[in-house]
Amino acid sequence: MRAEDIERLVSLSRPAVHPSGASAIVAVSRPSLRANRNVGQLWRVSLDDGARTRITGGTADRDPQLTPDGGTVVFLRDDADGKAQAWAMRVDGGEPVQATAEPGGVREVAISPEGDRIAFTATVVEPGRYGSVEGVSPAQEPARLITRNRSLANGVGSLVGRRTHLFVAPLPDLDAEPRYDRAAHPHDDERTHDDEPRAPRAIRLSHGDFDHASPAFTTDGRRVIAISARHDTRDDDLRSAVVELEADVAEGEPHIVVSSRADLSIAEAKPTPDGGYVLLAQHVGESGRDFVARHTQLFVVEHAGAHPEEVTDGERVDLGEVGSHATVVDDGVLVQERRRGRVRLVHVTGGGSRELIGGDLEVLGHGVGEGRTVATVATPTSLGEVAVLDDRGVTVLTDFGAPLAEAGLVQPHEHEIVGRDGTKVHGWVWVPEGEGPHPVLLNIHGGPFAQYGVHVFDEAQVAVAAGYAVVQCNPRGSAGYGREHGAAIRQRMGTVDMHDVLDFLDGALDAHDELDRERLGIMGGSYGGYLTAWTIAHDERFAAAIVERGFLDPESFAGTSDIGWFFGGEYTGTDPELVRAQSPMAHVDRVTTPTLVVHSEQDWRCPPEQAQRYFAALKRQGVETALLLFPGEDHELTRSGQPRHRLERFEHVLAWWAKHLPTAQNHG
Repeated sequence: MRAEDIERLVSLSRPAVHPSGASAIVAVSRPSLRANRNVGQLWRVSLDDGARTRITGGTADRDPQLTPDGGTVVFLRDDADGKAQAWAMRVDGGEPVQATAEPGGVREVAISPEGDRIAFTATVVEPGRYGSVEGVSPAQEPARLITRNRSLANGVGSLVGRRTHLFVAPLPDLDAEPRYDRAAHPHDDERTHDDEPRAPRAIRLSHGDFDHASPAFTTDGRRVIAISARHDTRDDDLRSAVVELEADVAEGEPHIVVSSRADLSIAEAKPTPDGGYVLLAQHVGESGRDFVARHTQLFVVEHAGAHPEEVTDGERVDLGEVGSHATVVDDGVLVQERRRGRVRLVHVTGGGSRELIGGDLEVLGHGVGEGRTVATVATPTSLGEVAVLDDRGVTVLTDFGAPLAEAGLVQPHEHEIVGRDGTKVHGWVWVPEGEGPHPVLLNIHGGPFAQYGVHVFDEAQVAVAAGYAVVQCNPRGSAGYGREHGAAIRQRMGTVDMHDVLDFLDGALDAHDELDRERLGIMGGSYGGYLTAWTIAHDERFAAAIVERGFLDPESFAGTSDIGWFFGGEYTGTDPELVRAQSPMAHVDRVTTPTLVVHSEQDWRCPPEQAQRYFAALKRQGVETALLLFPGEDHELTRSGQPRHRLERFEHVLAWWAKHLPTAQNHG
């Protein structure tokens, strides 16, 4: 795989499964260098034979859901102003009809049990801000008076004067005559406007200085639940609550389903047919910020106001992978569990759990139809396929990843290596073709409470194609190995985690004679940028390093990052000496390794000042360095940034390695 092959990285959404179990609809997306954005449409996949049909023609159609009768699909598509709106279309064909027209854009959608209405969250902005008034530029907006910790969000920017509220609207009549724009008339003046709505009028259910997420109708369709933080200390902790509002009352008063006093950070809430609820949530302790290595658990709430009861073990079972969600079925709940680089689909009941879909894959989303359980999965050769579990067993039906496989992929060797203190470190080694010896790149993941997995990874594949062996592991601090493993670096970052990555590297070098132990590079992003910068301050074996979007100075992080008000305090502590003892910036004077620093100008997770100050310090002390800064990008550059920027980043990365670790395939 070469850098330009990122266009072959096809990913799939959660499947919307037809109630008959005959088919599923998925959003299929990929980076496009021509469009310089992710593009994609909705596809219908037969669950009998995997036959697939593209059913929409938008630029980036996404997040499909089906009405309970399976006749209508509701999905998100950007309008002419680039704002996400809900659209509805018959499953058997026809033109999509716009279902919402919210000036701030729609975020999440839920369909009523009757299939005639949608609940949704949408961004509501204060007049005069964020382009809400034509002719008022960003420089002319009112000053932002900041009184709360949560004033920024990566990928969004300022949250001042911007809230997410809850709405309900009828689905549009798909048989109605289309809306026509009003033509100009000779007697029009500047006051004339076209007041015919573009979509059914919505009722705003919520009000106040609060945000709302994860909408869902109750099973009788009379109320809508959502996750919201409304308690007095909401700006100082991570607690959230579940609230319930009448589905036909504008700006009504919410009823509390689950209180913030439960000390939970809630990711999803779903009603159950018996009048109860299930939650995916994390304990955050008495402080409300005790989040380090907390597993996402399944909870059951018997009725509104009842105490949430744990169903899964908070020490061993983690349901917290990105995209995880819960599906309520007759005899339990389906959830996704991450473990040892995999994500499996699990059926949980009061008596325990059993695996439904597992193996060398990562479940991205799931759904159910008559007699069938369906999942979208990532595999070692594909970022997205449709798999079905029925009386035939588990079958992967599609081959969306075929173009990527044709580009040429190398399968890694999986290892578990015993480190210096007896800890087992789990990871993978990619080895290029040929005898070697091959120079080696040590990759370190972000998080830190995340995991490298078994799905195809463009970073490793592009490096292998350029002649580099790639070594990557899940050191202590990572997810997928139990809470004790994840919490091992709390207030001791740069200790056992550095030992683990270096011990795994040494074990990989011992296990593979074709690796060149004298020609080593190291790189990582976010927390991986932290551990890269920390490692080169303590180990001089590497010929060069790349530090990307790094968490490099915990002291300044606490006033500039969107998570700075809580993240550093829990991971590195608050004692100044303890913080400095874990700070790469405080140890930058030890670095002699040539280092490329990569960052994005709109990164509010690890702000650009982290990179700029680190680069300046290296420059000042005479270390070979460069700062590669991407305009218009945030913390997600390598995953969802502009495709041309993603390609350009690969070119710079390979050029840096060509200079310091040249290969026959990559020598500048």
